[in-house]
Amino acid sequence: MAELRLMKGNEALAEAAIRAGVDAYFGYPITPQSEVIEHLMAERPEERTGMIVLQAESEVAAINMVYGAASAGKRVMTSSSSPGISLKLEGISYLAGAELPAVIVNVVRGGPGLGTIQPAQSDYYQAVKGGGHGDYKLYVLAPASVQEMADFVPDAFEIAFKYRAPVMILSDGMIGQIMEKVELKDQVERLTDEEITEKYGHWATIGKKGRKERNIITSLYLNPEELEERVNKLVKKYEKMEEEDLRYEMIECEDAEYLIVAYGSSARIAQKAVQLAREKGIKLGLLRPITLFPFPKKQLLKLSDQVKGILSMELNTGQMVDDVRLSVEHKVPVEHYGRSGGIIYTPEEILEVLEKRIIKDGSIRHNKTGEPSLL
Repeated sequence: MAELRLMKGNEALAEAAIRAGVDAYFGYPITPQSEVIEHLMAERPEERTGMIVLQAESEVAAINMVYGAASAGKRVMTSSSSPGISLKLEGISYLAGAELPAVIVNVVRGGPGLGTIQPAQSDYYQAVKGGGHGDYKLYVLAPASVQEMADFVPDAFEIAFKYRAPVMILSDGMIGQIMEKVELKDQVERLTDEEITEKYGHWATIGKKGRKERNIITSLYLNPEELEERVNKLVKKYEKMEEEDLRYEMIECEDAEYLIVAYGSSARIAQKAVQLAREKGIKLGLLRPITLFPFPKKQLLKLSDQVKGILSMELNTGQMVDDVRLSVEHKVPVEHYGRSGGIIYTPEEILEVLEKRIIKDGSIRHNKTGEPSLL
């Protein structure tokens, strides 16, 4: 039954996975996402739904277990945090190359290296620009609340199976650790082997019984023309994602003269900054990408005809800002503001940055070198 609970983001995601009829979870504990596997272990979903939960011996082992289960048409998920995702990248590239549906969760922490266990958004490049080797992309969902941590689990699986592709939920230590009220959906029954055969038997490795040929799962194509054909097939898939499954939210953008672009935890802070700006008579709006790929390029380009300046807010030293600048085609000035090391900015801080760096005669203030000025 659907119910309300007060939960951490990581716990809500784990519970949502059980209720979404996930067949298996393979993971390895790492802060700040360890509550995912801890909640799954404590809930004993093998008794509730038959879902398998296994702590692998490493992140590399976990992602290859995901590959195996996904090959059989099962709903399978893994989660980790930044360094752990780095270890999984080869396997993620294999999933994309073999066209296998799976959900990967990254609860981002500060880096590089071991860094800190505090929240950051410094894995944007890793998630959106491929991360692993080869020509592939991930469909990337960026939750901004505990509710979305739960809601995006079934959404991610729907996309993964629609496109036969790995999907990433890109969260961070703030969203993973905060506690909020969350409405959990009703339990969905796991598919039976017969139902998997009926729905996914044309590609899944379900054996040869009753068929002429076995299904083969591979990402190895030694013939150059054959590999190019496969890569072009993936490109068309990503183009279809952009056409059909782009997600974004616009807040106070109808009359906005200035714009903030922010996702995830930064978008929560930006929304308060918009409120403070409006109280001061500054017409500020917020564009929140919900999918980081596909990215709301057309929406940003349209807004660039309306606004005088854009601030990209990210908990990093500047990553998404590149996509913002490309999207607006240099029609308006775009600045980046971020914090790193696990430090979180405040709404008041953002408003101060906006006033000092963006709002001056309707444009960004520049220093004597012609470069955008800093605080």
